[in-house]
Amino acid sequence: MIKPHAGRKKRGNVFEDLGLPHSEQELLKAKLTLQIYRLIKSRDLTQAEAGKILGIKQPHVSLLVRNRSGSFSVERLMDFLTALGQDVEISVRPARKDKDHGEVSVVAKRLRSAGRARTPVSPQTGFAGR
Repeated sequence: MIKPHAGRKKRGNVFEDLGLPHSEQELLKAKLTLQIYRLIKSRDLTQAEAGKILGIKQPHVSLLVRNRSGSFSVERLMDFLTALGQDVEISVRPARKDKDHGEVSVVAKRLRSAGRARTPVSPQTGFAGR
């Protein structure tokens, strides 16, 4: 079991807090995967239907909706979003002055649902929770 480093300040990236390699990329993949999950759920697609749209088999959709995107690249996840009818925009701008390096973020427009309640999502981690 991986445990957070004792005495380390949390940085808003659970992957970094756990000391995992490529933490920024893993957080980006988690955020993109969350958007894919939201789109699939908002359209009430079965995993088989989503697989046809995404061009992957149902077991891979199952991995995606359980946030197990490890085998998919960031580029492939963006391809999935475009297959689901989303525009993906990449914007490059100078980093904030209080940061020693830039960061990658996902900004998504809110999905509209037909009266369904949504679980709030943490802007820090991109995961549901209260």
